[in-house]
Amino acid sequence: MTKADLIENVYLTTGFSKKESAEIVEMVFDLMKSTLEDGEKIKIAGFGNFVVKEKASRRGRNPQTGGEIEISARKILTFKPSQVLKAAINQAS
Repeated sequence: MTKADLIENVYLTTGFSKKESAEIVEMVFDLMKSTLEDGEKIKIAGFGNFVVKEKASRRGRNPQTGGEIEISARKILTFKPSQVLKAAINQAS
């Protein structure tokens, strides 16, 4: 599913115009993005949690040369699905 598909589904289910639907979807994504940029968690009941985690710097290996390199510290985004979502996915298959 793409952002365009989400906009289309909001348009079809709510009765808002396509422009309004696009604005709503954009606002939700912008709010999620700014919340995660601030390092806060996003918990959506029945869906899951989005969490920004810190990864420490570490030693790695260049696969082409075999030489050691330093992999810098960074932030990563993780998603942990809720039990409800896991159950729904496993029931569907």
